Amino acid sequence: MILTALYVPGDRPERFGKAAASGADRMIIDLEDAVSPAARPAARVAVVEWLRSSQAEVRVNAPGTDDLVADLEALRFVAPPIRLPKVESAADVDAALAALGRPVEVCALIETAVGVEAAYAIARHPAVTAIGLGEADLRSDLGITADEALQWVRTRVVVAARAAGLPPPMQSVWTQLDDVAGLAASCRAGRAWGFRGRTAIHPKQIPVIVRAYRPTPAEVAEARAVLAALDSAAVAVLANGAMVDGAMRRAAEEIIALDSRLQDVSPPPGVALTSRSGIWPAG
Repeated sequence: MILTALYVPGDRPERFGKAAASGADRMIIDLEDAVSPAARPAARVAVVEWLRSSQAEVRVNAPGTDDLVADLEALRFVAPPIRLPKVESAADVDAALAALGRPVEVCALIETAVGVEAAYAIARHPAVTAIGLGEADLRSDLGITADEALQWVRTRVVVAARAAGLPPPMQSVWTQLDDVAGLAASCRAGRAWGFRGRTAIHPKQIPVIVRAYRPTPAEVAEARAVLAALDSAAVAVLANGAMVDGAMRRAAEEIIALDSRLQDVSPPPGVALTSRSGIWPAG
């Protein structure tokens, strides 16, 4: 179960090791937004060198761009999982795999109105193992400024993932690095909406995400009570008077599994939760 993933710019190879040691479940090396067009050729060389001996997912450039062609040509012989941005159809995934020349796992990012409308078809592609939202690009495409305007889209992506038999999507990045309370509150809301986990742009965000996604002791206790009650009856009444049945078993099991998966973690050495250090600490 991948619940945290950390982006690291592809043109900063000195940071790859820090990202790998950050405590995130997955490291995502970015060749798209975090790297200027002029720096991408050197970044590709650095990424391929890293992937020869270490693992990471790579966010490549968008379908229909020359940069995507160059990205996939460079990655052909190391074949990492790829994070494909601005996916608008299953055909976009087909084209990327054809250019890569070999099968890999694909996380498809939905970042446009067309992609939202095609979310289920994208999620059903056999190479797609996860879908997610790119909310910054989607806000721009839709002309949205109010956060609540994205809620329907978020639910749409959660439903598409479930309908296609994929894991629940991870939340999009939280860009306000100094707003730790806001990140935690957003993660708690995301779990209630059906998301599981979040991508991050700084190591200091990882422990905040983990703690926010971990079920509360009260939620765990209630889930255990539900499972215990349903072990002996198809329908039962809990001590608090609530009636439970088999339809509630799966949700209770997921709470127990999530609690078991998420243990308390600390920030990586040298990273303070209130630091003003840009996307990454110096060095």
